[in-house]
Amino acid sequence: MQKFTFHCPTEVIFGKDSENCTADLIKKYNGHNVLIVFGGGSIKRTGLLDKIITQLKEASLFVSTLGGVQPNPLVSFVNNGVKKALAQNIDFVLAIGGGSVIDTAKAIAHGLQYPTHDIWDIWTKKIKLEKTTPFGSIVTLAAAGSETSDSSVLTNEQTKQKRGLSTPFNRPRFAIMNPELTFTAPKVQKACGCADILMHTLERYFAKEQDNYMTDYIAEGLMKDVIFYAPKMLANPQDYLSHSEIMYCGSLSHNDITGLGRTKDFSVHKFGHELSAKFDATHGASLTTMWASWARYVYKHDIERFCHLGKVLFDISETGEDGAIKTINALEEFFYRLGLPICISQLTGKILDETELKYLTDMCTDNNSKAIGTFNPLNYEDVYTIFKMANH
Repeated sequence: MQKFTFHCPTEVIFGKDSENCTADLIKKYNGHNVLIVFGGGSIKRTGLLDKIITQLKEASLFVSTLGGVQPNPLVSFVNNGVKKALAQNIDFVLAIGGGSVIDTAKAIAHGLQYPTHDIWDIWTKKIKLEKTTPFGSIVTLAAAGSETSDSSVLTNEQTKQKRGLSTPFNRPRFAIMNPELTFTAPKVQKACGCADILMHTLERYFAKEQDNYMTDYIAEGLMKDVIFYAPKMLANPQDYLSHSEIMYCGSLSHNDITGLGRTKDFSVHKFGHELSAKFDATHGASLTTMWASWARYVYKHDIERFCHLGKVLFDISETGEDGAIKTINALEEFFYRLGLPICISQLTGKILDETELKYLTDMCTDNNSKAIGTFNPLNYEDVYTIFKMANH
């Protein structure tokens, strides 16, 4: 096990009616002028937005709203949000939504502290992020785990780049997590969320470090829980138990606890980011599109690891290459049963041509200037081959 420092300062308020304490929490973290960031009209239709606005105003807080966040949140939207927040002297940003909304709120909070810069300057590390504006979240989709993570992802629509930023300043002050607020999310979004939760864990589980048993047990328990409860959640949109389990797993999967003491790989995320940036694909779906092809390419690097995972998750008894392949197939079949794509044509509706494959490979490797991943580092040719393997 490697040395590590773990600090997750986000205050988590979990359970039914937990959103009723939103105003008190904002005041606790010295908020007065609040910008509520949200996505589409779902929180309007359910009445959640009006409920929170009323609660904040009754607590004598100034409230402004910014709706319209898209999946794969855009740099231009964030820059416009920063301008609006600056004009209204916003001192607290509240996200109501899933990962894209929370990532947008994080970026706006950062941008408020750097008003003369384009937010992309922070994401590309042209300027160093050293401060932020307080922000919090009310979670309405269990997926990205952004409510407790140190990461945030934005897409630059001009350059077609999708990039993540990891920093302690990305940790929200609080995360309000009422599983009932996820009931009305579309089934496909819930399925993609379950995939993202598993991927956040798998990207940490396949690491070059060994002898890290406690972290393994946490990661394996989380994945078993998702595999058990995801079908139940999708089958019954009002089932509190399954929604609560998935929501809890979402936060644990990306607050770093499932990867303590070892390095992260996140090569599948890199593949997925390039697919979603080019084709505006849902994040979780882009990951299931690529995972099995990545796994089939790298499994010989640690056959025993794949076999162990198969035994834990699917009671696969075979060892050696047969066991590893059966494990990969079993997880791929699970994604397929959730209704998610497992190859590029299922994600994009077509098989890509050579120009498109090379474009994705160029973007993934920054024009052949770097390798990706740590479990089995992948160079340009490796990346191209994996994209090609998935291209059916």
